[in-house]
Amino acid sequence: MKNSIKTVVLMLVFVSLAGLTSLKPQNANSLEGTWELINRYNWKDGNVTDTLPNTNGYRQVKIYSKDKVMWTRYSPDDPNEWFGYGSYTNTEDRLEERLEYGSKVMMAIQDTIEAFRFELQLDKDTYSQITIDEEGNRTFSENYRRID
Repeated sequence: MKNSIKTVVLMLVFVSLAGLTSLKPQNANSLEGTWELINRYNWKDGNVTDTLPNTNGYRQVKIYSKDKVMWTRYSPDDPNEWFGYGSYTNTEDRLEERLEYGSKVMMAIQDTIEAFRFELQLDKDTYSQITIDEEGNRTFSENYRRID
């Protein structure tokens, strides 16, 4: 009889714990991780008008941690160094990056732009950061896939 009661109690504990774990909230898609640029789009009138693939060894990688971002670009045809480091914030559909430092070329750009703001389309393993003009139109996007 004691063994039966112990078995029932253990089963109830197991079922209770299983129920608790299923009640944990599911994590939303997250930017945290390492991403590689797969292509870029030009937009006009709300539609993609051109896809620009990576060619000739071009690579661009972004790494997002809890609240920091770092990115680097390599293009054999461009003698400039391209990298940047800073902070970022995002909501479900917006991304903002603020550079703290970067390559000489990026620091010159950063001197004229306080924050880089994008529309964000984020899935589990892909995301797009879409540039919006002053009138609210999509103009350009960078499209990434998760590599880590």
